[in-house]
Amino acid sequence: MTELGFQHLLQGKHKEALKCYRAAMRLDETSVQALMGQIRVQILEGQLEEAEQQLTFLKEVQATIGKSAELCYLGAVLGLKKKLAHEMVIPSFNEAIETHFATLRGLPLGDRYYYQLNPDFLICLVKDYLNLAPGQPNVSGETLSPVLKKCSAVLDPIARLVPGLTEGLYLMAKVKFLIGDADSAQASLKHCLDQDETYADAHLLLAQLNMQRGDFETANQLLEVALSHNFAIREHPIYHLIRARAQKRQGNVSEAIKTLQVAMALPGVKRLGSGKSKASARDIEQISVNDRVTVFLELADAHRQLGHNPEAANVVQNALNEFKDTPEEVRIMIANADLALAREDVEEALSMLRNITQEQPYYIEAREKMAYIYLHHRKDKRLYASCYRELVEKNPTPQTSLLLGDAYMSIQEPERAIEVYEQALQKNPRDSTLASKIGQALVQTHNYGKAINYYEKALQTGSKNYLRYDLADLLLKLRQFERAEKELEIALKREAPSSALQEMQEEVKCLVLLAKVHYKSGSLDRAITTLAKAREMQIRVLNRVQVEQPDALPAAKQLAANICVEIAEHATSCRDFDKAIKFYKEALLYKDNNSKIMLALANLYLSLEDLDSCLQTCTTLLKNDKDNNDATVMMADLMFRKNEFETSTFHFQQLLERSPCHYDALSRMIQLLRRIGKLGDAVHYLEMAQQSSPRTSSDPGFNYCKGFYSWYTGDANAALKHFNMARRDTEWGDKALFNMIEICLNPDNNTIGGETFESVDAEASSGDADQMALKTASKLIQELKVKPGDVRPQILHDHLLIATKDKSNIERALQSFMQICSTEGYREHVAALHGMATAYMILKQTPRARNQLKLVAKKRWTFDDAEELEKSWLLLADIYIQSGKYDMSTDLLKRCLEHNKSCSKAYEYMGYIMEKESSYKDAAKNYEAAWTYSNKHNPAIGYKLAFNYLKAKRFVDAIDICRQVLEGHPSYPKIRKDILEKARASLRV
Repeated sequence: MTELGFQHLLQGKHKEALKCYRAAMRLDETSVQALMGQIRVQILEGQLEEAEQQLTFLKEVQATIGKSAELCYLGAVLGLKKKLAHEMVIPSFNEAIETHFATLRGLPLGDRYYYQLNPDFLICLVKDYLNLAPGQPNVSGETLSPVLKKCSAVLDPIARLVPGLTEGLYLMAKVKFLIGDADSAQASLKHCLDQDETYADAHLLLAQLNMQRGDFETANQLLEVALSHNFAIREHPIYHLIRARAQKRQGNVSEAIKTLQVAMALPGVKRLGSGKSKASARDIEQISVNDRVTVFLELADAHRQLGHNPEAANVVQNALNEFKDTPEEVRIMIANADLALAREDVEEALSMLRNITQEQPYYIEAREKMAYIYLHHRKDKRLYASCYRELVEKNPTPQTSLLLGDAYMSIQEPERAIEVYEQALQKNPRDSTLASKIGQALVQTHNYGKAINYYEKALQTGSKNYLRYDLADLLLKLRQFERAEKELEIALKREAPSSALQEMQEEVKCLVLLAKVHYKSGSLDRAITTLAKAREMQIRVLNRVQVEQPDALPAAKQLAANICVEIAEHATSCRDFDKAIKFYKEALLYKDNNSKIMLALANLYLSLEDLDSCLQTCTTLLKNDKDNNDATVMMADLMFRKNEFETSTFHFQQLLERSPCHYDALSRMIQLLRRIGKLGDAVHYLEMAQQSSPRTSSDPGFNYCKGFYSWYTGDANAALKHFNMARRDTEWGDKALFNMIEICLNPDNNTIGGETFESVDAEASSGDADQMALKTASKLIQELKVKPGDVRPQILHDHLLIATKDKSNIERALQSFMQICSTEGYREHVAALHGMATAYMILKQTPRARNQLKLVAKKRWTFDDAEELEKSWLLLADIYIQSGKYDMSTDLLKRCLEHNKSCSKAYEYMGYIMEKESSYKDAAKNYEAAWTYSNKHNPAIGYKLAFNYLKAKRFVDAIDICRQVLEGHPSYPKIRKDILEKARASLRV
């Protein structure tokens, strides 16, 4: 009968349980178990006086019946219900735990042991004991609550010996969550849900965990999953609390207020029993005092965020009345101080916080809030630091010492911070956090020499070998590669291969850093070899971690993926693309659907022109993350390379409407619009970017894009101005420099080496301006950062030599181009072949130039070589025009226009051919396109267009073009006399 009463009790059926216990008492008046069960029901029903009387009687006869864990537990629960101080209740819980586990000592694992273990009793005990634990997760460095330590010790044997008990796994996850070990908590919840996916409380806790990590979308999804498994979860305040927090973080504060008001109306949030609900009593009992207070405070904060200060003050006052004389009252006082700050009443806020004494809970939080007010509202650094000094004086713990040291660091007093850290370290010589803080503080103050000496001195004690990695990392940053390598080799030196899991993990960490040292010192082969060793060791670590530390498996997989990515990146720089693809794919085995790795792999496929594989990778990536901007850019690039211009434009439009300041996408969009002949549309996207932020005009990325647009529209001076504003930027600087150099070498976008328009180009050029441009190009080339395997700086330097028109310089450039083409991997380098042809043309060796250009003409068009291919086709077309081979020239020009519909030079050549064939209407049509796509900046094209309008008897159009040319270039020769006056005369006739 007693056991039946206990089962009813576990189900929350208190009346049925009480009937059973009374029946048992009638059967045996001396039954202690029945009496204790009856007392427990009385406590749960709020009959505290009757329960206390019977408990007192039982304690008196305890000497005869022996010490009982359940009796101690009942005393602790009674203390909780009577709202006694935590210090008075905790000893009773600890005594219950020690008494219970004392009965297990010496028992072999078997039926008797499991019976005596009584997991159900321990679960009830832990659930009640957790009411005395902090309600928020422990912060790194903060002293861990003894309650959490004790609960973890109780739950550990339950989780090991009774792994199928879902409530035990859930409580273990909750304890881990409060300890601050989110990964372990998540792993325990996973085990719990693997056994019972309908366990709603586990979904709620998992939602809280994701909330803490800032993943609000996942948190909301988990709430919906919990609701689908247990519809009654809506009657639980925790459900509404998590939902409201997610709404607040996502900016839906008004909705959060409505959600919290629903939570407030549920039973157990205000006074226990208020409101009406269909939720069971067991559900209501799960609402801790901490969570009840949190509902009040979240509602007050939501009102404060919307400026509803009277409503917020009313909620806080109700909370103060509700939780007066409870440990949680201090939290409400801190929230009240926040409201005073919102009213800009700093003195009242400080007065409230000063009333919180050292003996009260949340004392540290109150002093931190005071320090914040002194620093940010009073601007008083002295009082700010004094708050933390007071904390250390009254509560000298590693946590408070860290807070004081960090406070000194934040007010730029690193010497005092280091002094505090060192004093704390003397008391706790094995505290790795404090030792690392000292080293980091020295590094932050740029005392690199002192930091190195500190690390070396600390390492001499032999007890702080974990600092050797930090020392090597510092030496690497200081580019002292040999010393860094030496320290890491000492750290990796083992008499026997590492067998302990921790040692293996440390070895992997050191190998990865050693690989960085090798790479930075220029030894790429050694870096790859070291990473291969790290990868092998990490595979061994993964095999061990799966069994020994399943909670650490995600982090171990992440490290394995990082190692594979580094090997792939090094293989790419060595042009071993097969190896790179292999290791990118291996990295994806460890981190499935990782966006960065998939992007790198897709980019590699794109550079290898494996468009199908690139498309498949990008499609998978966008399926998992449809708002991934980098993947959208790559997909648009891919569609462009496949000549699917509309699809490419659609992807760019979607991205730029979503993120107008995504300058990588904007620059590519401008290139795309230019190639499809719609460069004018780029103005809309540039304006969108400019309107999205007041700082856009000075942003290097925006100026780079604006420079591109100006360059493509023929305004070289504006392009140089905008590129110059991006020139010093780490992301856009190199690209801007390359473009500036090309503009300086060829500001008018002429066909260098071409002879068709040679006389016109010579007339338009200015000797002094050209020399100034070449000097500027020379200076800019010196600023370029030369990377291994990148021949572009050398090619630009060779073009500079050609631009000098000096024969010896041209021959030097020619030799350099030949040397590039003789290098393995660059034998048919388009830019080098075009450079050779240009040099041959200026040296009047046309046949040799034509042979080089024919090699280029056979190559397939690629995006990376697009500009050089276009220049080569135009130069070869020029040669064919000079030879009178207009058909062959026209084919090349049509190929240019197929890939770049805005190529004004191609239209100019087409117009020239038509003019030579006396087809003035067709010539005018082509010159008109050339004039339009050069943005009417080139007067030579305007002259030719006006001349062909005159020949085609379109006199009015000829006059209009003459006026446009003369407006921009008033002294342009011949056009007034040769065309304008003749056109006017023809109109009179």
